[in-house]
Amino acid sequence: MTFSRLQRFFWICSGTPVSVIEKYPTEHSKYIGIGATIFFTAFFAGLSGGYALYFVFAGSAFAGLWALLFGLIWGLAIFNLDRYIVSGINKSSKGLKQFYQASPRLIFAVLIALVIARPLELKIFDKEIREQLRLRYLSDQREMIGKVQSSFREKYALELGQIAGYQKEYDSLSSEVNRLREELKAEVFGSHTATTSGVEGYGTYARNKELVVKAKQTRLEFLAAQLAGLQEYMNRQKAAEGINAQSIQNEKEMDQAVAVAGFADRNWALGELTHSANDVSRSSANAVTFITLLFIAFECAPLIVKLLSDIGPSDVDIREAESRIISQLTSSTFLSRTRIVREYRTPGSKKGGRRAKRYLSNKRW
Repeated sequence: MTFSRLQRFFWICSGTPVSVIEKYPTEHSKYIGIGATIFFTAFFAGLSGGYALYFVFAGSAFAGLWALLFGLIWGLAIFNLDRYIVSGINKSSKGLKQFYQASPRLIFAVLIALVIARPLELKIFDKEIREQLRLRYLSDQREMIGKVQSSFREKYALELGQIAGYQKEYDSLSSEVNRLREELKAEVFGSHTATTSGVEGYGTYARNKELVVKAKQTRLEFLAAQLAGLQEYMNRQKAAEGINAQSIQNEKEMDQAVAVAGFADRNWALGELTHSANDVSRSSANAVTFITLLFIAFECAPLIVKLLSDIGPSDVDIREAESRIISQLTSSTFLSRTRIVREYRTPGSKKGGRRAKRYLSNKRW
């Protein structure tokens, strides 16, 4: 009983009237296969569309609900299109004419397959896409920080120049003061060098060296005060303009940014993975190509099956039924004429009245 219901469901999916299929047992398996392919194509389309829309609303509280709703609508739309495309193939044509008539439907099926395949490819390569997005976001942050800092340096070029000049003089003077102190120590202890007298004690040479050291130490303290004031000013300006707040995101923040990445960013990341020159990217590109071709073959399978199969009893039955209906609607028999008169006579007029007779007399048969 369960198989019978499933069989009937796939017949409905195939786009051919169930009453016609039931009359011909040799057609049962063919339409089960066609209907099942159409159903699973729509199923994958629903998953693909829902997954794509989930990243459109990523970060929203209702992202899952919107993805489910859109996935259902998208799957039903693809199901309806596939069902129409397959049922619209006319098996009464012969040879290449049949393929020519079906070519627009085949092109449309390929487009549907491409649309379905892309979001599923994004899911398959999700791990690689996340790593690619990490690299991009990290690069973007560094570039943004570099631009902000460059703009800040241009704005405060004078102050930064003064700091650099004072710092250079301070470093040079500090080194010189240290050297002079060592010479003073050697002079007091009577060590003989190229710059000391070699006489032990605090004599004239020692006092002169001490005066030089004190003068340079005074200049050194002035430079230190100037540097401290300028550094404090620059720190206040950095805080006011948000320079200090510019920093590289940590691992947790980066994971959150990647998790809410939109469809466009993920699609870009997959494109980067498949268009780079390294071996990993080439293998990824090949995998993406084969997945796309698989979905194209899957989407076109019902059409190809129906095109390549011989005309079956159901096709003949449907064609003859359509011919009978068209023949009855366009027939010029007396009964048909009476039907036309009855259809076009004015309300309240008697059958076969003057108006109807005039209509019949003017009509060419």
